[in-house]
Amino acid sequence: MPQRKLGLWLIGAKGGVATTVVVGLAALRKGLVGNHGLVSALPQFAGLDFAGFSDFAVGGHEIRETTYFAAAQQLAKNNHALDGELVGKLKPDLDKLDKNVLPGTVLNVGPAIEGIAAPAVKRERESPRAAIERMQQDLKDFTSKNRLDQVIVVNLASTEPPLETVLPTRWKDLARLLDKKKCPLAASSLYAIAALELGYPYINFTPSVGSLPAAIGELAMERGTCHMGHDGKTGETLLKSVLAPMFAARNLEVMSWVGHNIFGNMDAKILDDPRNKATKVRSKDQLLRQILGYAPQTLVTIENIASLGDWKTAWDHIHFRGFLGTPMMLQFTWQGCDSLLAAPLVLDLVRFTELAQRRGERGLLTFLASFFKSPHGVSEHDFMRQFQILEAWAAGTGR
Repeated sequence: MPQRKLGLWLIGAKGGVATTVVVGLAALRKGLVGNHGLVSALPQFAGLDFAGFSDFAVGGHEIRETTYFAAAQQLAKNNHALDGELVGKLKPDLDKLDKNVLPGTVLNVGPAIEGIAAPAVKRERESPRAAIERMQQDLKDFTSKNRLDQVIVVNLASTEPPLETVLPTRWKDLARLLDKKKCPLAASSLYAIAALELGYPYINFTPSVGSLPAAIGELAMERGTCHMGHDGKTGETLLKSVLAPMFAARNLEVMSWVGHNIFGNMDAKILDDPRNKATKVRSKDQLLRQILGYAPQTLVTIENIASLGDWKTAWDHIHFRGFLGTPMMLQFTWQGCDSLLAAPLVLDLVRFTELAQRRGERGLLTFLASFFKSPHGVSEHDFMRQFQILEAWAAGTGR
């Protein structure tokens, strides 16, 4: 492939996941780290013409005031999620990227997210269309300045409250709402529209609505671009999607499945608000019915425990019925660094999406289902079956 100049535009650009993405990308370029955690580095994908890690310029939108180096230092010192020596080596690279991060929007994100925004962002009271046009100009300037051939936009911002309003299903009808102050679309969808209208692919790694509305999907098709989401599958739900098929295959009846999640990063702080938490719980608690074919009693809790920082711990209790009706139990504890689990998947999604766009794929990239808790357009939640879809696509037999 002739070298193309590409852009990676991050929403929530200096949050924990985005900062880890930026640190990881810089470290990979310099050969300072290996490829652990990168699905795109697996042997079965070795023949794909992926963009290289050095091909991407990085920019983004952020609502807080901080620097990449400060955010990375916090992950290293407070959470022990990043290697402090590695962060120090990459300081010149991180400092250069700060100028590429511009103010985002807090339209309809709820008070929890508004509470962490910089005063200048909170004071901005533009219409949804004005916000979209401002962010599109940011993307155009970034593209022009860096002479980019394509830009991939990835939403890594905090989880918004659920969207309870019924939206128009046609893009022309939804577009009319963008000039109204009472437009119900939240920031994640405005970012999606900003990207897709320009023909840029959009990936929603969060549980927020993003590009899910049918009208926004129609926009993507009209503009000849692609999108996928939502909610990256990194920890407890990943294990559910692997373990639940085992119970189904052995004809063991799952009577109840309880999952308790504790962590203490910025995401956990936002999820302290019941409205934001409702979006996340809904995403985490929907796959068992599809995999098992029935609905066991379930409970999912998410609690903010500040001392844990970025280290997310999940304890699951599975009560199941075996031969002769005997009740049995499986319990597991999963602990992982939230940002480090997510960041390589973001890089994978960017590489797969860029390749798909270059191949001429449009609309939903359903072959990426294995990366998401609630994959758009896909009812299959068994992880291995989802992964086989990805392998089939890579082999040229998928869509």
